[in-house]
Amino acid sequence: MILPVHQELRSRVRDALVKLYGLAPDQLPDIVVQSPPRRAMGDLGITVAFELARTLRKAPKTIAAELIDALGSIDGISDVVAAPNGYVNIFLRRAAFTRRLFSPDPGADRASVVSTPTRGKAIVEHTAINPNKAAHIGHLRNAALGDTLARVLRFLDLPVEVQNYIDDTGVQVADVVVGFEQLERMSCDDVAALADQPRFDHYCWDLYAAVTRWYHEDETRLEHRTRTLHDLEHGSDPSAALGALIADRIVRCHLATLARMNIEYDLLTRESDILHLRFWARAFEVLQKAGAIHLAESGPQAGCWVMPIEDGAEAGERSGPKSSTKVIVRSNSTVTYVGKDIAYQFWKFGLLGCDFRYAPHSIQRSGHPLWTTTSNASGAAGGARQPEIRFGSASSVYNVIDTRQSYLQQLLAQALDAAGRPQEAARSTHVSYEMVALSRQTAEALGFAIGADANQRVVEVSGRKGLGVKADDLLDRLADAARSEVAARHDDLAQDPAETNRIAGIIACAAIRYFMIKYSRGKLIAFDIDEALSFEGESGPYLQYAAVRATNILRKLADAEGTDEKALVAALNDLSDTPLTTDPESETWSLILEASRLDEVADQSIRSLELSVLAKYAFNLAQQFNAFYHRAPVVAESDRATRLWRAAAVLHVRNQLTRALSLMGCEVPPRM
Repeated sequence: MILPVHQELRSRVRDALVKLYGLAPDQLPDIVVQSPPRRAMGDLGITVAFELARTLRKAPKTIAAELIDALGSIDGISDVVAAPNGYVNIFLRRAAFTRRLFSPDPGADRASVVSTPTRGKAIVEHTAINPNKAAHIGHLRNAALGDTLARVLRFLDLPVEVQNYIDDTGVQVADVVVGFEQLERMSCDDVAALADQPRFDHYCWDLYAAVTRWYHEDETRLEHRTRTLHDLEHGSDPSAALGALIADRIVRCHLATLARMNIEYDLLTRESDILHLRFWARAFEVLQKAGAIHLAESGPQAGCWVMPIEDGAEAGERSGPKSSTKVIVRSNSTVTYVGKDIAYQFWKFGLLGCDFRYAPHSIQRSGHPLWTTTSNASGAAGGARQPEIRFGSASSVYNVIDTRQSYLQQLLAQALDAAGRPQEAARSTHVSYEMVALSRQTAEALGFAIGADANQRVVEVSGRKGLGVKADDLLDRLADAARSEVAARHDDLAQDPAETNRIAGIIACAAIRYFMIKYSRGKLIAFDIDEALSFEGESGPYLQYAAVRATNILRKLADAEGTDEKALVAALNDLSDTPLTTDPESETWSLILEASRLDEVADQSIRSLELSVLAKYAFNLAQQFNAFYHRAPVVAESDRATRLWRAAAVLHVRNQLTRALSLMGCEVPPRM
């Protein structure tokens, strides 16, 4: 991997600059390591001479030449050259670098070189689907982004805890309770029997839309929502018991849906436990003591506890037309959603001095245990008990939630800052993203009624109106299409429907997950089934196909001459370096080096919080590999050294594409 090389170069350059020019550490610019546009120019490039030109009052080319003289020899570097314009170009020892890639753990030291802001535990909170109906297509973007973020952090050897917030006392759950009580006239026992049936979340999807229409017919019916909300927050039965049952069953449905996307969690955090364990009371004390909130004595907010809003806050979200404060506790002493989120954020950083109780929830597909919070001393499944790891108390927090919640996320950071916790405020990161719509073609394929306007290319959806796309339905549709494609390519799979279904599920997962992260987070995306499933375009299946093709090449090599992957790696130790070193523009070397940039790209993805960087890199690597194998045959190559170095490039690309896909939550199927 390339990051350790970057770090060694930066260290040597810093030492040389201090020795050459007597610069203090705080006078040194960032040492930027780049990739030159052409391989003949170098494998890596350093631009520090340009940054120092004004400080040292020297031409960049002069600084570059002096720096090279001071650097001396560096392990793993064959040459360092000063370009006429001032770049310092680095040439690696190609064969030695390649052999090192196949050592037991070539990235063992990458934890010391990543440029993330803190080495402590990170909490990534994502998904947070309201437990009132089935997951929809928009939730899949949230979950894909959050899960990929957690995977990349772990790849960079950072400790990560993944949480899924369950809003089990909110308006959406209250509405479904109202639907069962007022529209369906069902008791808690009746609902319990229904909830044991498959896809209970789909049933509630329709019921939620029906309740919304019922409210619109007569606004006085909203009184049922108000009463039910009160019962949920205060634990008053029978509504509270019904709400708990609905939330529990639907969360289990959500987990089953997201398991199809290879998404898992460490902890389910329930809003009801934040309320019942009085986390807000502790957060209130912290904020009040710090002077971050005050009691409004006059005006429309009289009797409310409010928090001043910093300049730049969105006026449209404020408590009144000209208000510069946000209500945290209403005049009737009920806590707003902002107050509950502040308490949760404070707990994540370990600032409340109190903790949840915990209960085992389930064992996930990978075998990883899932825990849930509980406010009941006896717990849920098997009783409350302390897990082996300590939840919360993170050094940094990433909240993955759409752009509509930007204002709330600003308030969370502001509350931390006002409470005298500026470091935690700085490490409280909102990973925002735009919504998901459908392409016109996909909307029509899914049965949406589309208007006559031929120029309408994007179709917006609304779960509240019952016009959303259920995640399960989308996964089913993609799996059906993938199954047909795979069956058409492999006649023998007709005799093994279970294997065909498994491969189709793997391809469908990659199709969705790659589509959800290949665009910039700030871009509204229109999901298109054909584009997502394409084996030729910029898609997850295209990456999978490249990895499968690489495996097939290696298998053919093993069949032709008995050189399996283990034998190939062993053979590199005694192989002539000539095929890698003779041609400055060697395609084999270029492919090896590009495949080695995965850790660098992962680091860039975290620093920029733009996971599309990872997706674009993987796609470009797959493209480069596909071009390579057409021009540089492996099995048919007569020269042994050339053949095996090319095979090593294929093996490395296959391994790196597999890792990149894994970071995006995708597997490589055995066949495509």
